Amino acid sequence: MKKEGGFFEGDLLLAMPGMSDPRFDRAVVYVCSHSDEGAMGLVINHPLSALTFQELLEQLDISISGPLHDIPILSGGPVETGRGFVLHTADFIQDSTLVVSETVALTATVDILKAIAEGNGPRQHILALGYAGWSPGQLENEIQENGWLTCPSDEEIIFSTAASIMWPRAMAMMGIDVSMLSSFSGHA
Repeated sequence: MKKEGGFFEGDLLLAMPGMSDPRFDRAVVYVCSHSDEGAMGLVINHPLSALTFQELLEQLDISISGPLHDIPILSGGPVETGRGFVLHTADFIQDSTLVVSETVALTATVDILKAIAEGNGPRQHILALGYAGWSPGQLENEIQENGWLTCPSDEEIIFSTAASIMWPRAMAMMGIDVSMLSSFSGHA
């Protein structure tokens, strides 16, 4: 059930069609941390439409001079939805950055938003409000009950794939034809 080393940190979770929680329908979750104490991840394919990057910067009183490219804001999960997280390439590290893998890191400070807005941030990044959290053993149980499929993460899937096609593309990366999946699960 668990990968070598015991935990899924740095992997992707792909919601199976029978996922009982509608907040995770066709979700792709990047697992930022996973230990005996539980797990934390970000849904990386559910965009929010109610807030733009510029509006977020204005709410945080971050002033920007010059042109600003719009960055989609994602619904990272149902926990602490007012808290922001930036999942990014590991070429940008601060004292508060959690380095998840050799190529991916997580930062949850206003400083990274300023750096991104000024063009000095990480090479690639996604911004999410909220996160998905699991208590000890909960994620493992959900995987065992066929709620999630785990797969290795891929930088292109995380940072360069449109949210609307991320779930089927990640499934295809695993060799799974989504048209052949059933919402019913069982155990052999």
